[in-house]
Amino acid sequence: MITFSELVPVFRILDVAKALEFYRDYLGMTVAWEHRFEPTLPLYMQVERDGLVLHLSEHYGDALPGSTIRVKVKGLAALHAELKGKQYGYLRPGLQRDGDGLEVNLLDPFGNKLRLYEPLKD
Repeated sequence: MITFSELVPVFRILDVAKALEFYRDYLGMTVAWEHRFEPTLPLYMQVERDGLVLHLSEHYGDALPGSTIRVKVKGLAALHAELKGKQYGYLRPGLQRDGDGLEVNLLDPFGNKLRLYEPLKD
């Protein structure tokens, strides 16, 4: 029997300071670990929050800027209110309602998209 147990998306980043401003400061994620083969080489790091784990990479070829992930969230309206209260200068996402539930679309500084959704029924 084959079992898949974890999915960790990799997003390409082009500027560490901008990535930290978005993922750590705006989204409230913590940096779990960072890795560089040498101090001047590209960064690869893991950020996480409440069960969401992402890898962010400066390495050419790891991923393309402009990738999209869709993440199921419980408490999306509360997260939206939290983000709205931060007054992030580059993004003001809306909370959309449709027949299936709620959705918030986020765009990081590198064109990567996080589509957060909460179904009405689970």
